Amino acid sequence: MKILIIGGGNMGSTFARSFIRSHAADSEKVMILEALAGKIEELKQAKIGRVFSDPGACVPEADIIILAVKPQASASLFDQIKSYVDEQQLVVSIMAGVKVETIRKGLGVSKIIRAMPNLPAQIGQGMTVYTSTDSVTRIELVMVQNLLNTTGKAIFVSDEAKIDAGTAISGSGPAYVFYFINALKQAAKEMGFSDSAAQLLVTQTFKGTAALFDQSDRSCQEWIDMVSSKGGTTEAAIRSFDKNKLKELIELGAEAALARAKALGLLG
Repeated sequence: MKILIIGGGNMGSTFARSFIRSHAADSEKVMILEALAGKIEELKQAKIGRVFSDPGACVPEADIIILAVKPQASASLFDQIKSYVDEQQLVVSIMAGVKVETIRKGLGVSKIIRAMPNLPAQIGQGMTVYTSTDSVTRIELVMVQNLLNTTGKAIFVSDEAKIDAGTAISGSGPAYVFYFINALKQAAKEMGFSDSAAQLLVTQTFKGTAALFDQSDRSCQEWIDMVSSKGGTTEAAIRSFDKNKLKELIELGAEAALARAKALGLLG
């Protein structure tokens, strides 16, 4: 199985490294198509696959083509590679907002998987939501899920609209977590901790809490109840969050992200 990744940026190179690191593919079976001369040299130095600048030299050779370019470059990319693409090739797109139908028309193919990975994929802790057309076989679907799982976890959705929801939750989600980390770190500094001590306090609290939650069957509310004691410090904080409608604000933020994802989809 030969895999072509079109676009050697952060996500494209992350996929290449993950495939090779996990032994899902070796460096001879991974190809990267990149247009920028400086980037081409950088990718060659990284030794994460064979690097090409000419689509004619690599597109026809691929069994799976992964589109990892910016969505605004999609139309230009389709024009460049359409004549080399074969109907039997499987196309996997990680271009945000670019719909399956747009890819079908742009490349003239029917085997399409649209996926939305997130930033932690760079360290093998990503979350990817993906969907597929009916032409993709069960074997091909399992094959792609195994590839996506090399970057973390992946879940399949039958409704393409859920890709927008995945974008709003897991795609944008890391920024929400960073936002909360930063706010809590700032609060720690205002309480007298140094920058480095505040960083350690907050990051270790987040890491430990996420691991604890992941390794148990308790709900978030059950954990909150365990940490809280009547009249205690945690209860005071949670009451303040509730009074200021923090939960509702977070939900509104996610809904705003979803609305924007849908709008970008209309543009794509």
